[in-house]
Amino acid sequence: MTETVKPLKICTADEKFTADEIQSIIKDTVEQVLNNEEYAHSKVPQWNSNIIDACLTKLKEGSKNHKYIVTCIILQNKGAGFYAGSTVYWDNQNDASASYRFESKSMFAIVNVFALSLP
Repeated sequence: MTETVKPLKICTADEKFTADEIQSIIKDTVEQVLNNEEYAHSKVPQWNSNIIDACLTKLKEGSKNHKYIVTCIILQNKGAGFYAGSTVYWDNQNDASASYRFESKSMFAIVNVFALSLP
Protein backbone atom coordinates (compact mmCIF):
# COMPACT_ATOMS: atom_id res chain seq x y z
CA MET A 1 0.00 0.00 0.00
CA THR A 2 1.41 3.37 -1.02
CA GLU A 3 0.98 6.27 1.34
CA THR A 4 0.31 9.62 -0.28
CA VAL A 5 1.83 12.67 1.27
CA LYS A 6 -0.38 15.74 1.36
CA PRO A 7 1.33 19.00 0.45
CA LEU A 8 1.94 21.29 3.37
CA LYS A 9 -0.69 24.00 3.66
CA ILE A 10 0.15 26.72 6.12
CA CYS A 11 -2.38 29.30 5.01
CA THR A 12 -4.07 30.82 2.00
CA ALA A 13 -4.42 34.51 1.29
CA ASP A 14 -7.53 34.69 3.49
CA GLU A 15 -6.24 32.56 6.36
CA LYS A 16 -4.04 33.51 9.30
CA PHE A 17 -0.54 32.22 9.91
CA THR A 18 -0.80 29.16 12.17
CA ALA A 19 1.98 29.20 14.74
CA ASP A 20 1.37 25.56 15.75
CA GLU A 21 1.91 24.36 12.17
CA ILE A 22 5.05 26.45 11.85
CA GLN A 23 6.37 25.16 15.17
CA SER A 24 5.81 21.62 13.89
CA ILE A 25 7.90 22.41 10.79
CA ILE A 26 10.68 23.83 12.95
CA LYS A 27 10.61 20.87 15.36
CA ASP A 28 10.69 18.26 12.59
CA THR A 29 13.53 20.05 10.81
CA VAL A 30 15.70 20.57 13.89
CA GLU A 31 15.24 17.01 15.09
CA GLN A 32 16.03 15.63 11.63
CA VAL A 33 19.31 17.57 11.53
CA LEU A 34 20.45 17.29 15.17
CA ASN A 35 19.07 14.03 16.60
CA ASN A 36 21.84 11.60 17.52
CA GLU A 37 24.53 14.25 16.95
CA GLU A 38 27.15 15.25 19.50
CA TYR A 39 28.18 18.90 19.62
CA ALA A 40 31.15 19.57 17.37
CA HIS A 41 32.15 23.19 16.81
CA SER A 42 33.27 22.43 13.25
CA LYS A 43 29.82 21.05 12.33
CA VAL A 44 27.75 23.93 13.72
CA PRO A 45 27.87 26.18 10.61
CA GLN A 46 26.59 23.35 8.38
CA TRP A 47 23.87 22.31 10.85
CA ASN A 48 22.81 25.93 11.15
CA SER A 49 22.58 26.34 7.36
CA ASN A 50 20.74 23.04 6.95
CA ILE A 51 18.12 23.99 9.55
CA ILE A 52 17.55 27.50 8.19
CA ASP A 53 17.44 26.42 4.53
CA ALA A 54 15.09 23.48 5.18
CA CYS A 55 12.73 25.61 7.28
CA LEU A 56 12.61 28.33 4.61
CA THR A 57 11.96 25.79 1.85
CA LYS A 58 9.10 24.16 3.75
CA LEU A 59 7.60 27.51 4.74
CA LYS A 60 7.65 28.83 1.16
CA GLU A 61 6.02 25.60 -0.07
CA GLY A 62 3.24 26.08 2.47
CA SER A 63 2.46 29.74 1.87
CA LYS A 64 3.65 32.31 -0.59
CA ASN A 65 1.61 34.97 1.25
CA HIS A 66 4.36 35.77 3.73
CA LYS A 67 7.98 36.81 3.89
CA TYR A 68 9.89 34.72 6.40
CA ILE A 69 12.76 35.43 8.75
CA VAL A 70 14.40 32.34 10.26
CA THR A 71 17.07 32.49 12.96
CA CYS A 72 18.95 29.56 14.45
CA ILE A 73 21.31 29.51 17.43
CA ILE A 74 23.24 26.36 18.33
CA LEU A 75 25.12 26.30 21.66
CA GLN A 76 27.23 23.73 23.39
CA ASN A 77 25.54 22.46 26.56
CA LYS A 78 28.11 23.38 29.22
CA GLY A 79 25.84 24.89 31.86
CA ALA A 80 26.32 28.50 30.83
CA GLY A 81 23.36 30.84 30.87
CA PHE A 82 21.85 32.29 27.73
CA TYR A 83 19.15 34.89 27.22
CA ALA A 84 17.70 36.20 23.97
CA GLY A 85 14.81 38.50 23.26
CA SER A 86 13.10 40.19 20.36
CA THR A 87 10.43 42.75 19.73
CA VAL A 88 8.42 43.55 16.65
CA TYR A 89 6.19 46.24 15.27
CA TRP A 90 3.75 44.59 12.90
CA ASP A 91 0.20 43.72 11.94
CA ASN A 92 -1.08 41.46 14.75
CA GLN A 93 -3.92 40.22 12.53
CA ASN A 94 -1.69 38.83 9.76
CA ASP A 95 1.89 38.54 11.03
CA ALA A 96 3.12 36.07 13.62
CA SER A 97 6.06 34.13 15.00
CA ALA A 98 6.88 30.66 16.24
CA SER A 99 9.88 29.15 17.97
CA TYR A 100 11.28 25.81 19.05
CA ARG A 101 13.96 24.88 21.58
CA PHE A 102 15.91 21.64 21.13
CA GLU A 103 18.04 20.19 23.92
CA SER A 104 20.37 17.20 24.05
CA LYS A 105 23.16 16.19 26.43
CA SER A 106 25.70 18.10 24.37
CA MET A 107 23.84 21.07 22.82
CA PHE A 108 20.91 23.45 22.62
CA ALA A 109 19.31 24.85 19.49
CA ILE A 110 16.82 27.70 19.39
CA VAL A 111 15.01 28.45 16.14
CA ASN A 112 12.70 31.41 15.59
CA VAL A 113 10.48 32.06 12.59
CA PHE A 114 8.82 35.39 11.88
CA ALA A 115 6.14 35.48 9.17
CA LEU A 116 5.32 38.88 7.69
CA SER A 117 2.26 39.02 5.46
CA LEU A 118 2.54 40.39 1.96
CA PRO A 119 0.14 43.15 0.94
